[in-house]
Amino acid sequence: MQPMTSRASFPGHSGASLAARLDMPNGRVRAFALFAHCFTCSKDLIAVRRIAADLARAGIAVLRFDFTGLGSSEGEFASTNFSSNVADLLAAADWLRENHAAPALLIGHSLGGAAMLAVAADIPEARAVVTIGAPADADHVLANFDADLATIERDGQADVTLAGRSFRIARQFVDDVRGVRLAERIKAMRKPLLILHSPRDETVSIDNATAIFIAARHPKSFVSLDGADHLLTREADAAFAASVIAGWASRYLEADAPQGQSAIEHVRVTETGEGKFQNAVQAGPHRLFADEPVSAGGLDTGPSPYDFLSIALGACTSMTLRMYADFKKIPLGRISVDVSHAKVHAKDCADCTDEERRSAKRIDRFERVISVEGDLPADLADKIEEIAGKCPVHRTLEGSSKVKTVVKGR
Repeated sequence: MQPMTSRASFPGHSGASLAARLDMPNGRVRAFALFAHCFTCSKDLIAVRRIAADLARAGIAVLRFDFTGLGSSEGEFASTNFSSNVADLLAAADWLRENHAAPALLIGHSLGGAAMLAVAADIPEARAVVTIGAPADADHVLANFDADLATIERDGQADVTLAGRSFRIARQFVDDVRGVRLAERIKAMRKPLLILHSPRDETVSIDNATAIFIAARHPKSFVSLDGADHLLTREADAAFAASVIAGWASRYLEADAPQGQSAIEHVRVTETGEGKFQNAVQAGPHRLFADEPVSAGGLDTGPSPYDFLSIALGACTSMTLRMYADFKKIPLGRISVDVSHAKVHAKDCADCTDEERRSAKRIDRFERVISVEGDLPADLADKIEEIAGKCPVHRTLEGSSKVKTVVKGR
């Protein structure tokens, strides 16, 4: 089975090997997406990783790579320009087309968004395009060079400090971005476009989103990333962007489908490669994360394994009570179940049997608190407790279960 996040490489525009990562869904792939990162950034930017992981949860595989001379890719950054980035994107699309399927969704962040707008018309299989904090003109990046721009134009090159790192920028880069007519390419691409931009973006102002929107043909959409910074460094902002992209793109991609059509129920859990403990969980058509809290070394992107056990007990309890109330025609208010889990010494457990108390072992103790909205007759409380004890998950946890393990390839 292919890992959730795998390494890949392919030759870029100059023949240099470009380093990439492919984030795969845990199950059926609805479509492949190609992600272009921001100027001087890399495929491993936190926001890029988060968005790719969340899209994979929605069944969309994402290829993210480092442009020539950046991150883990080979080549000289000083010899690159906007046109070479576009050529690298075409090389990435070719690799996807040859090894999996051509990208149906194109996503670009900042200058990577401008590059996606420029290349979209040249990827015929692409059904939709998304930009995040993208400039309306490629030469917008020159504003980052400040006084170094004059040195570049006079001497042919200069070392420019960007985000605390030094990059050698040649005059051919400046000439290249100045020659790009992005508005014409946006109008010619004729693909659905989603523009995500923060009104508070201090790197690429919101006016750029307006210009892109005006240049694009319908269908086109704009969603404000209010409160976000340019790099979407807050986890909540990246998660919101991913959810919007997945929801919007669903109109142009194949619908998600259950993991299998057979009557056999099963759940698949697979490591994502992100963090120490993060796993992608698929139960039928449903996708979510399992993880551990940050305090335990995880990323806290989903419930812990014991949280899932508590969820199962709480959900089963609520459902069992609702089925009983409906069957008996009891007007029971909305049910809530709070479940907490702890490991306690058997000798200290008030609810344990004598045999359990004689044991020196620690046992799992689940405490369940059931709340019902509205007035609850006193004589019904005991019945609710009795029926809760008949919940199948309750019986499973209190009974003896057998776990059979099969290791493939043994």
